[in-house]
Amino acid sequence: MAEALEERLARAVRLREGGDPGRARELLLDLRGEYPSDARVAYQTAWAHDVLGLEAEAVPHYRAAIAGDLSGEEMREALLGLGSTLRALGRDEEAGRVFEQGVQLFPDFRPLRVFRALLRYNTGENREAVADLLRLLVETTADPEIQRYQRAVTAYAEDLDRSWLDGTTVDT
Repeated sequence: MAEALEERLARAVRLREGGDPGRARELLLDLRGEYPSDARVAYQTAWAHDVLGLEAEAVPHYRAAIAGDLSGEEMREALLGLGSTLRALGRDEEAGRVFEQGVQLFPDFRPLRVFRALLRYNTGENREAVADLLRLLVETTADPEIQRYQRAVTAYAEDLDRSWLDGTTVDT
């Protein structure tokens, strides 16, 4: 029976990735009914709902997936999906907790930090959002012109209200 699950789950993923998330959702909902405690099925079901714009319906599936046994890659993606979905629904406090959990568990998974920065912007934490994005830019850019200013950009990220060159406070 496990092979049947694997085959059906793979088929649902192919449908979602192939541009037919509606059919994927139907198959995944059937699988959720048959395998309610399977975290991978819950994760894929959440994702299919998200792709279809059914964010509110995706949330319980994400939560079930995160409570279950996912691989590291699946867990970080599920945390990203849940946080992003909660943010889209305006459930900012919950989204913040999910992103913080994700960043703590997966500090090197940069997409969590990007989406946390978006949430910070939405909640009025504009300095923190910009600082996060500046740090990510310095860490990831291959642009030699930006790399040339790495020290200055890093310093600005640490204190956006300071003039890095002369040490005076900028009026905000």
